[in-house]
Amino acid sequence: MAVVPILPDEAAGAEALAVFAEIRAARGTDYINHFWRALAADPALLRATWDRLQQVMGPGTLDPLTKELIYIAVSVTNGCGYCIHSHTAAARARGLTDAQHAEALAVIAMASQTNALATALGVEVDERFRV
Repeated sequence: MAVVPILPDEAAGAEALAVFAEIRAARGTDYINHFWRALAADPALLRATWDRLQQVMGPGTLDPLTKELIYIAVSVTNGCGYCIHSHTAAARARGLTDAQHAEALAVIAMASQTNALATALGVEVDERFRV
């Protein structure tokens, strides 16, 4: 359960509604998800988060599906169920197949295991791996 209200359009202020309009236009949908509606309780945070997301997830040297897969991996690591679901849906919209999803989850699980082992064993970083 959210600790702030999930604001419907009728309860959102003008600043939040302006961001909602940008989200709708950018995504080609009328739907505003709960994450954005929760952030609308703090319009400045809503604006800053939306602007930063557009910059980071927008065009760059990584393709959109790769960016979503990274987002899923970090969300799994951080235990954010909302973000796992949201970005898996976004990845599927960008062409993620069931086989790619399964392989990505296997990589995430393997990285989690080997990270834990390296940390627990206190393994020093090889000199050749240092930049």
